[in-house]
Amino acid sequence: MLEEKFKKLLFGTIICLIVFLAGCAQETSNRTIAISPVPSPATTVIPAPTAETVTSITTASNRLIPAKIVRVVDGDTMKVSFEESGKVKEATIRLLLVDTPESVDPEKPVQPFALEASQYAKDILTDKEVKLELDVSERDKYGRLLCYLYIGDKMFNEMLLENGYARVAYVYPPNVKYVDKFREIQKAAQLKGINIWSVENYAQEDGYHENAVKVKASPSPSPSPTAKQAPTTESDGNSNVYYNNCTEAKAAGAYNIKKGQPGYSAKLDKDNDGVACEK
Repeated sequence: MLEEKFKKLLFGTIICLIVFLAGCAQETSNRTIAISPVPSPATTVIPAPTAETVTSITTASNRLIPAKIVRVVDGDTMKVSFEESGKVKEATIRLLLVDTPESVDPEKPVQPFALEASQYAKDILTDKEVKLELDVSERDKYGRLLCYLYIGDKMFNEMLLENGYARVAYVYPPNVKYVDKFREIQKAAQLKGINIWSVENYAQEDGYHENAVKVKASPSPSPSPTAKQAPTTESDGNSNVYYNNCTEAKAAGAYNIKKGQPGYSAKLDKDNDGVACEK
């Protein structure tokens, strides 16, 4: 009887031990899975490029962009066409670091040498294939594309400076790639005294000063005073001296003017005695 009870107790103990060990093993397994998940490289997802990641013409600052001149607005502003994403687009460009006199601002008069600068740009650029080089900042506050413009193997920004049609201006970092070179070119044009540099104090750092432009011409000689032609009458003949009144005649030292003498007129002879402006 005792032996049978002992067997049952032993069997129950073994069953409890098995259940306990099985529970511990399951908990250990769960902890391992929660702590060290290692995703397979094969399951890593790379997002597809979106429209925002596509580089456009205005972000390609390290290359020359082919374009064509549609219209020259003035010396430093043009409208161009270019191809982007298979489509032809147009944009207004503003040349970096140079400024020509104003010719198209509706609120300002046409400045001296503005039309010459504009015509120079039209002669060089109209309908031409060009290339654009961007700097760091791509557009100004008006939305214009800021660039250095190349025609053939020459930079048009430099050509304007070389020929005295522009001054170095609007130097705003970080768009200062060629500013030192531009200033050297400007200095050479100043020494030559050509176009905007031909008038002292006209082109200055703060802009163009129209009041410094003076027309250098010989003063025209003042016309010598001519005697008034007296009206021809029967009484005074063809005198080439004429007085409006006796006060004027006496101021000129003429009085007792007899009929037929220079300066005599019937209207000055009040008593019709043939003597005018009697003393």
